[in-house]
Amino acid sequence: MSTTASTSTAVREPQLADQTVVLLGGSAGIGLETARLARAEGADVVLVARNQQRLDEAANEVGARSTAALDAHDPDALKAFFDGLSDPIDHVLVTAGAPTYGSLLEIDLEEAREGLSGHMIQMLAVARGAIGKVRPGGSLIFMGGTGGRRIAVGLGILSAATAAMPAFAASLALEVAPIRVNLIAAGFVDTPLSASLLGDGLDARRDELRATLPIHRVVGPADVAALAVHLMRNTALTGATYDIDGGQQFLS
Repeated sequence: MSTTASTSTAVREPQLADQTVVLLGGSAGIGLETARLARAEGADVVLVARNQQRLDEAANEVGARSTAALDAHDPDALKAFFDGLSDPIDHVLVTAGAPTYGSLLEIDLEEAREGLSGHMIQMLAVARGAIGKVRPGGSLIFMGGTGGRRIAVGLGILSAATAAMPAFAASLALEVAPIRVNLIAAGFVDTPLSASLLGDGLDARRDELRATLPIHRVVGPADVAALAVHLMRNTALTGATYDIDGGQQFLS
C-alpha cells in the first residue's frame, strides 16, 4: 500500500497592497521601521522629516515613492505639504517630535506652552490637511505616551500633555470621519531619540527594563510598527488609544 502526501503552502496577501502611507518623522526610529513594514506589506511610502540627507538615505533603503523635508510642527508647512499631494493617500503616521520634560515651577513659560499644546496643534494641522486627501476608511495615527498615567516631580508638562492626547484624538475621530484616528501611547521605546535623551544612561535603562518589565525585554521600534500597521488595516478601529509599553505603567 502506498500513500501519496500532498502539501500546499498558503500565500498570505500583503496587508497594505495598493495603499499609500505617509510617515511624518519617517527618516529614523519608529517612523522608519513602520515604513519598512508597510513596504513589506505592499504599500507605497512617502517619508517626511526635517533633514534631507537622512531622508534620502531612508528613502533609498526602503524604496520610498517620494520624500519631503519640512518641520512637522509648522502648521503652514504641513498645509502646504498636504495641499501639494496630487494623488489620494490612505494612512498617515506621525512620530515627529520629542517629549518635553520639566518641573512645572521651573520650566520656561514659552517652553511650557509648547510642551502642553505643540502635539495637539500638530494633530489638528494633520487632521485638517488630511481632509480630501486621505481616502474614506483610511487612518491618521499619532504617537503619544503613558506619562499621563503617572504623576511625578519633573514630569509635570509631559504628564499633562500625554493625558490630554487621548481625548483630543477621539474628538478628531468624530470630526474627520470616515477617516479614522487612533493614538499609540508608548512607554520607553529603544530608538535613536531615546538614546539622545538618555545619553550615557541608556544601557542602564535597558538593563533595568529587561529586569523589571513583565515581558522581560525592551520595547523596540518594530513592536510599535507592527501595532501601527494593524491600526491601518483594521477598519473597525477609530477614536481609541493603544498602550504599548511592555507593562511598564504597572510597575511601582
